[in-house]
Amino acid sequence: MNEENEIFPTARIVKSHDIRIDGDYAEWIAELKHRYRSAQVKASIRVNAEKLLFNWELGRDLVQKKAEERWGAGVVEQVSLDLQREFPNADGFSTRNIWYMKQWYLFYYQEDTKLQRPVAEIENTKLQRPVAELEDEKLYQVGKEILIQPVREIEEEKMHLLGTEFPAIFGQIPWGQHIEIISRCKSIEEAIFYIRQTLDRGLSRPALVNCIKANLYEHQGKILNNFAEHMPALQSKLVQEVLKENYDFGFATVNHEIYDEQELEEALSKSVTDLLLELGTGFAFIGRQKELIAGDTTRKIDLLFYHIRLRCYVVCELKAKAFEPEFAGKLNFYVNAVDDLLKAEDDNPTIGLLICSDMNKADVQWSFRGISTPMGVATYNNVRIKDMLPTQEQLKERMELLQKELRETKRLMKATK
Repeated sequence: MNEENEIFPTARIVKSHDIRIDGDYAEWIAELKHRYRSAQVKASIRVNAEKLLFNWELGRDLVQKKAEERWGAGVVEQVSLDLQREFPNADGFSTRNIWYMKQWYLFYYQEDTKLQRPVAEIENTKLQRPVAELEDEKLYQVGKEILIQPVREIEEEKMHLLGTEFPAIFGQIPWGQHIEIISRCKSIEEAIFYIRQTLDRGLSRPALVNCIKANLYEHQGKILNNFAEHMPALQSKLVQEVLKENYDFGFATVNHEIYDEQELEEALSKSVTDLLLELGTGFAFIGRQKELIAGDTTRKIDLLFYHIRLRCYVVCELKAKAFEPEFAGKLNFYVNAVDDLLKAEDDNPTIGLLICSDMNKADVQWSFRGISTPMGVATYNNVRIKDMLPTQEQLKERMELLQKELRETKRLMKATK
């Protein structure tokens, strides 16, 4: 038997054979599948990065060559025609898209303004400085997967990108999301914030637009809290980045305009997936109305979560009215109870989150004095009222009326011909 036959068995139809499938084989196959999926993801990232690099360089060329001054106002249209003629099966060479490429480059490198500062500098400020802080403060492991891992991936993916003034992080975000960011954001800092959100949370284009419309950049990290006073600086910063000052409960519907906490809680619990999406990445729902027995008294926590990245429990109390000072004391009680009864040794201290319909800043700040428990107070809006929504019969009547108006319009148009 020659050497080739030793490698390849006798010719046959390929089919499943009688082999011994044990745990080692199953584990090996699972590993192969995982490695292949990982390779697919990495390949798609590299392809996306190369296409985005091309877009960036085309936008840069239009700016640096002063193309419109040099070749005329229609140069972008001509570039579009030339590229489409040469690459008829390629996407992305429409005139509008090429204008976006120029706008993309200009957004981060405008001349004679403070935005001339290279994005790479902002990238270093936003990403690498926090990593240095993490290395200095080894008291907590919390949040390392948020900051360190993405930076390592960026370093691995740099290739030749940074050599062309193209920030490596840009290559990991789809082109459609870049268009939404530069079209809707007012500053580089805001744009970098949404780039990080897209990367960390895997935001689709519609989800990104919703975040920008909800002004997440302004709300994130501005919740009224006492974290800085009672938590290490690093952990305090990460917690504030996770919690928002206002939550959009537009997915929840209550029966009447005047409702209580229980009805609001039930409305939110019916859409747990939407609730978790609104709270943000990392929240795991533990339960609602978690019973707490102390002595002969029973109390119930409205909503209890565990934040995977912060590695701590989050006690959430809902109030369908404006903040009152006594709310802080009750939340403090629940947080301490969870710390004593649920928190494991490797968990970080439990956080309290109070969500009210409204608040007075001074009331909140005075209520926090003397309380060492880490907690924050946020607001909510956009809860839907069922009575204000049209019934099925009303919708049917409206549809019939619209159809009648449409028929009448068609009749009048025929009469005028």
